[in-house]
Amino acid sequence: MELKKLGVWVAMDNFAAADAAAFAKRVEAWGYGALWMPEAVGRETLAAAGFLLAHTTKLTIATGIANIYVRDAQAAAAGQNTLAELSGGRFLLGLGVSHVPIVEGLRQHSYGKPVESMRAYLKAMAAAPYMAPPPKTKPKTVIAALGPKMLELAAERADGAHPYNVPPEHTAEARKILGPGKLLCVEQAVILETDPAKARAAARQFLAPYIGLPNYYNNWTRLGFTDADRESGGSDRLIDAVIAWGDEKALRARLDAHWKAGADHVCIQPIGKFTGNLPAPDEKLLALLAPGS
Repeated sequence: MELKKLGVWVAMDNFAAADAAAFAKRVEAWGYGALWMPEAVGRETLAAAGFLLAHTTKLTIATGIANIYVRDAQAAAAGQNTLAELSGGRFLLGLGVSHVPIVEGLRQHSYGKPVESMRAYLKAMAAAPYMAPPPKTKPKTVIAALGPKMLELAAERADGAHPYNVPPEHTAEARKILGPGKLLCVEQAVILETDPAKARAAARQFLAPYIGLPNYYNNWTRLGFTDADRESGGSDRLIDAVIAWGDEKALRARLDAHWKAGADHVCIQPIGKFTGNLPAPDEKLLALLAPGS
């Protein structure tokens, strides 16, 4: 698995199948190391990963994240091993506990204590039998981790962490907790817009589904943001900390800040025009920031 320093994070449910395959090929051709995709109420993410792996040759396909309440630990371990073996090691499993409204509201499961639930899931994955040909190298697992206890668990029982909606200050703290030798794969939303009003309006539209979710709310509180920062779609201070916007120089500066803070890999979420609740990826931005461009 060649993860590289820079990847792409996109909600792939925007694309029909043929368009998804073509987009993945463009991401690969631009030189990005990985294409990350979430799991919510669209495609089943391991099946979708298999499709994208079959249509690429070098690109790592990563889940950001696969919800632990969607499949049991044995199914996750089997899926991870299957995709890693069939792709020659190009699959990276990102796991997360998701959020109460999704788990209990949409999926009708009981939402357990996040760290305890993830710990039990990782232990069960490690113990799961697998009787097919194994991958040549052990596949890696990163977990969605924001708070210190989940980051400690990432250091203890996983190969690293995949924080989302975080500023570089969080990346620095995450690296301290993870220590050396663990993957720190940070998502960073980016908007190619130099007008502050337009950029922040797009950022607030993007952040709207996340701003009231407890996992993000609690993490922003730990970082020093207040209830006032979360009102009216987010204060300028919160928006500017979490979402990178501006010209190429400003966007590259934010990426550099994450790398200097200890990130191994930054996956950019290129916010373009919204189609329904999902932003379409800004491919002009991806071409602009492509490695080697």
